Amino acid sequence: MSDPRIRTLKIKTGVVKRLAKEKITYEKEAALQRDKIQKLKEQDKDDYNIRKQEDVLQESLMMVPDCQRRLVKAFDELKKILETEQDLKEVEDYIEAEKVLREAEAQLPKEGNILQMC
Repeated sequence: MSDPRIRTLKIKTGVVKRLAKEKITYEKEAALQRDKIQKLKEQDKDDYNIRKQEDVLQESLMMVPDCQRRLVKAFDELKKILETEQDLKEVEDYIEAEKVLREAEAQLPKEGNILQMC
């Protein structure tokens, strides 16, 4: 019979992994949108089109802090599970969770930015 702690570990690991990827995706989307807006301005395109593209950029930028908040919460939850379930250290899912935490750490806000998120 499968240990319910491992199932929880798998779910929390998946959440952290997904949120880290989601944050990266929104940041890339925002960068591409900035480039697109710059090109439209250089080509002297219609102001209406430029404003609409700027709205799209703002939507992407608004998603980054939200995604980051959810990532911080999920990261902390997974970290606490790993700390409390030390007896699972040899299990493959535990090792995968540690790896995901290390990779996701780069997507966490720096110490100075945490206050901005609250």
